[in-house]
Amino acid sequence: MIIIKGAVIKGQQLGRRMGFPTANIDAHDKRVDNGVYRSMVRIGTECYRAMTNVGLRPSVDGRTRLLEAHIFDFDRDIYGETIQVELLDKIRDEQKFSSIEELQRQLQRDAELCRQ
Repeated sequence: MIIIKGAVIKGQQLGRRMGFPTANIDAHDKRVDNGVYRSMVRIGTECYRAMTNVGLRPSVDGRTRLLEAHIFDFDRDIYGETIQVELLDKIRDEQKFSSIEELQRQLQRDAELCRQ
């Protein structure tokens, strides 16, 4: 398990528009391979299950390496707050999809797997 801490920063809001809002933090930690992870997110004293992508987001022409955590059953504004993301296990490598719709379908499959 790898733990990454950081302040939540504003992203492009693409995840929100696809139905998967994310808490984004800089991901300069070299211990972490790019990919999608089953994870836990700690905000203050509360802990939540999540699905987290670490990488460059090639399907949306990302240029900056980010950690993006989609926190299940969560809807709060946490911009600027420091969160702790525990990467439990990698479920797949980061990949480029041919369309946003294809990416959305894969995110749905990833979320189902991470919720198990």
